[in-house]
This record gives sequence, C-alpha cells and structure tokens, in this order.
Amino acid sequence: MNDRHWTIEDHLDDKPAASIALFRRVEQEVRRLGDVRVSVSKTTVTFKGSRRGFFGARPTKTGVDGYFDIMRSLDSEDPRIRTVSPYQNNLFVHQYRLESADDLDDEFLSWLHEAYEVGNGAHLRGG
Repeated sequence: MNDRHWTIEDHLDDKPAASIALFRRVEQEVRRLGDVRVSVSKTTVTFKGSRRGFFGARPTKTGVDGYFDIMRSLDSEDPRIRTVSPYQNNLFVHQYRLESADDLDDEFLSWLHEAYEVGNGAHLRGG
C-alpha cells in the first residue's frame, strides 16, 4: 500500500522555470478569490471551496494543464479550452491548457471566478 503524501513541490519538480512561474501565478489568482483549501494528489493540485473542488492545475513541460467546473458550456473554439464535458445537469467540466501568462487574461479569470462560485455551492442554489 502506498501512503505517499503528494505536495505542490512534487508537481513542480523537474518542470521548466516558465511552467513553475505560470503555475504560481495561477495559484495566486485562485487564492485571491477567497477562502480555498488545497488537495494535492499524484495527478493534480485541486482547489476547493466550501462545498466542493472547483479548479485543478498541474505544471507541465509546456505550461499548466487542468480543469474547472462552471454552470455553462464555454465556446470550444477558445484555444485554451481542450474539452468540455457535462458533469451533471447544471455543471460542465472544462479541461484547459495555459502556455503563457498571456493566457491568464481577464476572460480566463472570469471563468475562474465562476468556478469558485461553484466551489461554494452556486450550482446548488441555481446560480
């Protein structure tokens, strides 16, 4: 049985400096939203609100990949959005890829804010 406890530093190990800097910027933006808890697993770093996880991120060799959950399906033509899948009637999981700090623009931050609201139960209140 593997009782290994994963850390954010494990995810940063052996990643390029640019990917680490981008991950830290993403992490900073998530924490700016308000009270979040962090859960680290082998596959991702998950940020949780008071009700559920809402955003995941992991540094890669080319940037940051992850997911966020919001109550609508985004336009799949945005190059940052890799896939969109329904999770339940009023939640959609969006897989994203960020390759530079320019990708972390006001539009992405608005999606992050929507995801934070889901993490705090917006999907249970109907918005």
